[in-house]
Amino acid sequence: MADVAVVGAQWGDEGKGKIVDWLSARADVVARFQGGHNAGHTLVIDGTTYKLSLLPSGIVRAGRLSVIGSGVVVDPFALLEEIARLESQGVNVTPDNLAVAENAALILPVHQELDRMREGSAAGVKIGTTRRGIGPAYEDRAGRRALRAGDLARPETLAAKVENLLVHHNALRRGFGAPEADAGALVRALTEIAPKITPFVKPVWRLLDEARREGKRILFEGAQGALLDVDHGTYPYVTSSNTVAGHAATGCGLGPRAVGYVLGIVKAYTTRVGEGPFPTELTDETGLRLGERGHEFGTVTGRKRRCGWFDAALVRQSLKVAGVDGVALTKLDVLDGFETLKVGVGYRIDGEPYDYLPAGVDMQTKIEPIYETVEGWSASTARARSWAELPAQAVKYVRRLEELIERPIALVSTSPEREDVILMRDPFQD
Repeated sequence: MADVAVVGAQWGDEGKGKIVDWLSARADVVARFQGGHNAGHTLVIDGTTYKLSLLPSGIVRAGRLSVIGSGVVVDPFALLEEIARLESQGVNVTPDNLAVAENAALILPVHQELDRMREGSAAGVKIGTTRRGIGPAYEDRAGRRALRAGDLARPETLAAKVENLLVHHNALRRGFGAPEADAGALVRALTEIAPKITPFVKPVWRLLDEARREGKRILFEGAQGALLDVDHGTYPYVTSSNTVAGHAATGCGLGPRAVGYVLGIVKAYTTRVGEGPFPTELTDETGLRLGERGHEFGTVTGRKRRCGWFDAALVRQSLKVAGVDGVALTKLDVLDGFETLKVGVGYRIDGEPYDYLPAGVDMQTKIEPIYETVEGWSASTARARSWAELPAQAVKYVRRLEELIERPIALVSTSPEREDVILMRDPFQD
């Protein structure tokens, strides 16, 4: 039975949380492998809504081990707040069901402050970040000056590590005309929360190796989407980590054969948050209708998402880059009632046809989508759990997308509820 990695195949917000939660019923371990608390998952379980941003989606299921891998950047203050919020909803979070990699880099207040200063500056490219400090934390990790989760267990070393970090940050702050950060205040804040965090901090690589040796099923959970990958996305309007499945093993401390099956999550239309190119974006009433019906607001920030038609050329490209074996199609029910639908099948740039999105923002901003029009349906697909419950035109739409993206659709989600899924292929059985 294959260990499964779940990745978004668009610009994030594809509905990974529900799919990971649904798959976690078949898994023993759920491991986050990249990103930070900028990525939100909304789970609706028996009418109760759980909003997660850092914790793996498996945390809401009893008897599962949830893991935050070394590829994730962790805000320890936000982690404690999220744990407290879930516990207030009746979810039990203890060191027995949650492990944080000891070598995961920490997000600190100085990272968030730097993020805000950059995004608020009149100079430079505006990426449209969540201002949660994700990018600056990854920069410090690459610069070998980051504090890591394991450092919280050694308070005698914190002062020196913070001083080393602030040599870099205070230089940047002076450039922005901001006061220097208070090293003592930061050390005191970290020392205060350390006893609450350190019980969760463990050698995650060893836990996962032991789980594999025992034949346990591991579900690797990615954040954001392949089009936000720092290497393969719409650069520079991307996140600061690798979001594709190739990073699942690296971000958890395992070898490249750890992932047996990659499930790509794809929304039945397209959305994007923040700046950057969006070939099939709709700024008219149709785009507004998609956003309203799909409740397209960010889980973490509440920001309104940009909406547009399904872009098959873009999804086909991201599925190949992300190494996807099969697709979970989400939010099909949002398209109920549209008389006709459009699907992006390619592009034109300066009159030349393209069947992929070329790298380079200069070309991407000039792109014109080529559409194929398909018939819509009036009957409801909401809450369907079998093909027989879908309108014929909805089935045709799904099958046409399957042809265009060149990957099989393994399951279809028809509502936010956990069990409203049409299953064609069980990823854990492939």
